[in-house]
Amino acid sequence: MNSGRTIFSQLMDFVPMNDFRQCVKCYNGNYKIKSFTCWDQYLCMAFAQLTYRESLRDIQACLRAAQTKLYHLGIRGKVSRNTLANANQVRDWRIYADFAQVLIAKARKLYMGESFGVELDQTVYALDATIIDLCLSLFPWAEFRKHKGAIKLHTLLDLKGSIPTVIIVTHGKVHEVNILDQLQIEAGAIYIMDRGYIDFTRLHAIHQAGAFFVIRAKDNFRFKRLYSLPVDKATGMQCDQVITTKNFYARKDYPEKLRRIRFFDKDNNKRLVFLTNNFTLPALTIAELYRCRWQIELFFKWIKQHLRIKAFYGTSENAVKTQIWIAISVYVLVAIVKKSLKIDSSLYTILQVLSVTLFEKTPIIHALTDSNGQDSGAVPSNQLTLFD
Repeated sequence: MNSGRTIFSQLMDFVPMNDFRQCVKCYNGNYKIKSFTCWDQYLCMAFAQLTYRESLRDIQACLRAAQTKLYHLGIRGKVSRNTLANANQVRDWRIYADFAQVLIAKARKLYMGESFGVELDQTVYALDATIIDLCLSLFPWAEFRKHKGAIKLHTLLDLKGSIPTVIIVTHGKVHEVNILDQLQIEAGAIYIMDRGYIDFTRLHAIHQAGAFFVIRAKDNFRFKRLYSLPVDKATGMQCDQVITTKNFYARKDYPEKLRRIRFFDKDNNKRLVFLTNNFTLPALTIAELYRCRWQIELFFKWIKQHLRIKAFYGTSENAVKTQIWIAISVYVLVAIVKKSLKIDSSLYTILQVLSVTLFEKTPIIHALTDSNGQDSGAVPSNQLTLFD
């Protein structure tokens, strides 16, 4: 006799079903579908993410072994490797991309008051990209090198809560700086970027949109100093200058004044030079903001380590993007659950608990807040963590 509800179904209670149906309807995802709907597809793929399944055959074997429990998981259609492979192949990946954006908007509201190390009223974003290597013979559409395939995840991360607000998936040849053309710049926000994003035409567009940028300067950057501002060298700050670009084309693309800050990092014995169009924040705050950019590197390493986005269940572009977007939506969904239930455990610990308790019929809050668990010792010393 089945009593209670599984943890998996309780987890899916946090999914806004009306929004999911709207995303499916927008792209006719269930057109002429009789049994295995988009919701069934999402549940199977979410199950695979949460339990670290290796392949479609692995997903099929695990779910069929628990056939009597599938109804209580919310899966109504028959789970078949071929059916799931076909769904990933033909159903528009934008269904799950749009749905992930719905969850991201919800998560950002929950994490709006989070601190990331620098207390500012403005929204602060970190922009970067990471490469996921692929076999070119299996993924011929993902061109990168002559004998190598890859895709890039271009990500705009809200540092409050480490929530990815924009993710653009491209093949490996697309340069990072081109993504600036696809972003909707938010007035008053601060965008932190590495020197690979230096393009003075695009930086000037950010400036004209009323936003700010903090970017690391290239070694060969030529400039003309107009005047210097006082700095406290005991903090590691070496200079704070107001400059203009000296190169003809750079000056043409960015005719405004810039602020150049040079900082010496004692911990790494490294000198860093930053460019920004923000003339009001203290120079040390600018340096601290750039230090916080490391959160996006941590985010990339974390999702590669804990989400199934390095080994794919299908080889088509649609299947790859579907898997990536469902993985991101699961990541954000668990972050929403953590905040909504006020769970102190790290996101890593929550995922580990969920991976072995999805079929259990116990209140999810009890499973995730068991006082007998030792959260502090659950993460190895070399394990990356978020939401500590």
